[in-house]
Amino acid sequence: MKNAVIASLLLSGAAAFAQKGETVKIAWIDPLSGLMGPVGQNQVKSFQFFAEKFNASNPAGVKFEIIAIDNKLSPAESLNALKSAIDQGVRYVTQGNGSSVALALVDAINKHNERNPGKEVLYLNHAAVDPDLTNSKCSYWHFRMDADTSMKMEAITTFLKDQADVKKVFLLNQNYAHGQQVAKYAKEMLSRKRPDVQIVGEDLHPLAQVRDFAPYVAKIKASGADTVITGNWGSDLSLLIKAANESGYHGKFFTYYAGVTGTPSALGANGAGRVYQVAYNHYNMGGQMGKWMSEFQTKFKDDFYTGSVIHIYSLLGSAMAKAKSTDPVKVAAALEGLKVQSFGGEVEMRKTDHQLQQPLYISVWQKADAKYPYSPEGTGYTLAPVKTYESYVSSTPTSCQMKRPG
Repeated sequence: MKNAVIASLLLSGAAAFAQKGETVKIAWIDPLSGLMGPVGQNQVKSFQFFAEKFNASNPAGVKFEIIAIDNKLSPAESLNALKSAIDQGVRYVTQGNGSSVALALVDAINKHNERNPGKEVLYLNHAAVDPDLTNSKCSYWHFRMDADTSMKMEAITTFLKDQADVKKVFLLNQNYAHGQQVAKYAKEMLSRKRPDVQIVGEDLHPLAQVRDFAPYVAKIKASGADTVITGNWGSDLSLLIKAANESGYHGKFFTYYAGVTGTPSALGANGAGRVYQVAYNHYNMGGQMGKWMSEFQTKFKDDFYTGSVIHIYSLLGSAMAKAKSTDPVKVAAALEGLKVQSFGGEVEMRKTDHQLQQPLYISVWQKADAKYPYSPEGTGYTLAPVKTYESYVSSTPTSCQMKRPG
């Protein structure tokens, strides 16, 4: 009996430290069908491509495996997917497309972890940017690798402060958490930094349902807006830009997701010099990132743009090595306050709210050239960086009151 106890203790001790060679399964829960399917398809390839890269070299010596589940952009489908993943013994979940889905997942994971000690699940958010996720609804089990809506709007409005030709702004956004927050923060921050700018119109439309944006563009033109601020992504941005181009609207667009599947092709030559993007990466970062992007483009005939995938693997590998374990409870503790070198320099997982602190870039759509050669979707154009905001500029305060286990 005594020997059995000792053996069992030795085994449990080994399990805590023997992460080398272990397979870490990550359930990817995002759309693979419907209007936003092309974005999801691209991101699955991104997760699988970088799993291979980081499997060859990560400080914990683990192997990452992606289990892709189509959630059809539905919170209800996502909860079914989460249950299915947990039933398969998966302890890590990633999602990003749609903050409504993210909020449902956070709630479900909080409840699961409370009821199932020893079987906790960690949620790695790669793109859902509603600030509530790291403020009023912050969770110990949720870590966001993207910059949130308020951080990106901080960068956009800091940039707009010096754009004297921007005088009349129209806010057009998707009618869900993220789109509503884009409008809210745009109004707040513009009134503080550019009180002379008029908001001449504001509209919200259903997420991933509109196929013709001509009526919305007609409203924008009628308002006299010289600039549109939009958090739209996927088909909702590419179809909006297409309608604007077809109607001859020549105003500026400040976007969050101009580099995402389908939008570069919609921009074409007409978007040159007037479509801007705020993001934590861009097409022309060079260095190791440039090599990876070129390899991804060659391999998949597609463009890599979800840089948070790299953050996830970098931080997980480092946290597992630090924790000497793949147990989500220990890994979560190791992730708090963790700093790693990433493609944009040093990034830090802020302990207070689990919001990654990272530089942000404003880029503009222009003809690809010798300095900025990367051309997405074979357009001959690119997003060229015009301004970098270091972490301390893009950072926004948090009201998170983190409830930690134990």
